[in-house]
Amino acid sequence: MKPFYHLAPQIWQERLFYAFFPFWRSWVISQPWPPCNVVQAIIGYGTELFQKSAAAGALKVVDCPNSHPLTYYGFWQRECDLWCPDERVPIPQWMFARMHREIAMADLIIVQSAFCRESMLWNGVPESKIFINPMGVDTSVFKPRLMVPAKPRYICVGTICLRKGHQYLFRAFELVKRRLPEAELICVGQYKSDFRIERLRWEKTFRHIPHLEHAELASLLQTCSAFVFPSQEEGIARAQIEALAAGLPVIGTHEGGATTLVEHGKEGLIVHGQNPQQIAEAMIRLGTDQALNQAMGKAAFAKGAVKNSWQDYGDRLIEKYSDFNRR
Repeated sequence: MKPFYHLAPQIWQERLFYAFFPFWRSWVISQPWPPCNVVQAIIGYGTELFQKSAAAGALKVVDCPNSHPLTYYGFWQRECDLWCPDERVPIPQWMFARMHREIAMADLIIVQSAFCRESMLWNGVPESKIFINPMGVDTSVFKPRLMVPAKPRYICVGTICLRKGHQYLFRAFELVKRRLPEAELICVGQYKSDFRIERLRWEKTFRHIPHLEHAELASLLQTCSAFVFPSQEEGIARAQIEALAAGLPVIGTHEGGATTLVEHGKEGLIVHGQNPQQIAEAMIRLGTDQALNQAMGKAAFAKGAVKNSWQDYGDRLIEKYSDFNRR
């Protein structure tokens, strides 16, 4: 699928992805079964593996990058209904059905944030099956910034879409500009089709970078005042953790996973994702109080990078696998 992500328009990426799914499924079924005692799959892609592993007695692990499917769908569709009424969440019902079955089949469910854990509990998943393990970061690439920039510069990394809350971010930045005319907002990511109505109003009001390699992003983060991410539903965006590792305070939401690593007032500021005024106040505060920004940046680095490399992430998984296998 990788070529399609580079060559095809975003709406065709989604259609092609699911059109090719039966070929992927046939390929998985045809593969010889390797000796193992743990089988892990991204949610929606584990059914065949879990069925194979049942006879072998392997630990079945489902990795959930987002909240429970019902929460994921509901929160996203709410934003579509508000801001792009003709849009529907672009995930077919048969895929959601697979997700539900795999949650039931799994022995262990990996989530990335406290919010996602809550969403599983809301939907009846046993607490004993849930394990929070936020993503790691490549600490060889993402280094802490050397200083707080003199001019307020905010960055958001992720697909520009309704689920990630850009409709509220841009309204917040409009308020920020009234107080801080020199402020700059950088958004890194492609537009999603559900943002087509909002795009017409906002696309000239910020600096847009469609794509950056990791090394380029790491360099850019070091020049910014804060990472702003008012997501309406998320596991925990990898870019949030990379921003913490770069020593940036994070302005984020509980629903976006920020509260798993960010304590309000310490590594950043937690805001209500649908409140542009509150988001703007947090941006202004971190854009004008250099001492506070620097202190939060140091705390952010300690939380995002120290003992949170990808090796640390893997070690946490292995320790959890071992706990289950000892039961």
